[in-house]
Amino acid sequence: MEEGRWGVIVVDVQGDFTTCKGGPLAVPDSDEEYVVEVEKATRRLKEGGFVIIGTQDWHPADHVSFFSNHQGMKPYETISIGGRMQTLWPPHCIQGSPGADIVVDKALFDAVIRKGLHKDFDSYSGFEDDRGVKTGLDEVLRELGVGRILVFGIATDYCVRATAIHGIDYGYRVVVVEGLCRGVAPDTTEAALREMEERGVVVVREIKNAPIPLEVS
Repeated sequence: MEEGRWGVIVVDVQGDFTTCKGGPLAVPDSDEEYVVEVEKATRRLKEGGFVIIGTQDWHPADHVSFFSNHQGMKPYETISIGGRMQTLWPPHCIQGSPGADIVVDKALFDAVIRKGLHKDFDSYSGFEDDRGVKTGLDEVLRELGVGRILVFGIATDYCVRATAIHGIDYGYRVVVVEGLCRGVAPDTTEAALREMEERGVVVVREIKNAPIPLEVS
């Protein structure tokens, strides 16, 4: 799918992941300035004719990734569940809660793909969850004629990384805009950017550096 329209995937820019909303899992530097920057860039891309898709963490309260659902465990510890490793997070993006809301203008999106709905499986990727069940993102992109995607959002080292790499696996040309992403930690962010590039993702600092048919100031 090297050819086709350009689409944009805005990954998980939700209240619980941003410092401006005081989220329990807010990533560093995800303040109001960052959210405004993401919204401005998304609006410009929308005006340029790009398909805009958002992803949204949408967990049940008893989700497997919440440390509080595992007796005696603490946030950010890692456990083995069914042979796969699971990082335990503070409860976040619970279905229907204010913290699960996308904090950029939702009118900009052609579609929003919810992920992490099954209580027993996490879904860092916008394409599929940890058991390999598809979210519907690939189907939506194909229906809209998208073959190339621009990816940015939260968090660089988790959901952006997984979405970008799965985009490559699914046959898309993928560009990640590093400057419009925020990561959980510097070391894992650096490793994620390196891995994405090794897998064929083009990583650029700003949209103006991206190989796309749009002039962005």
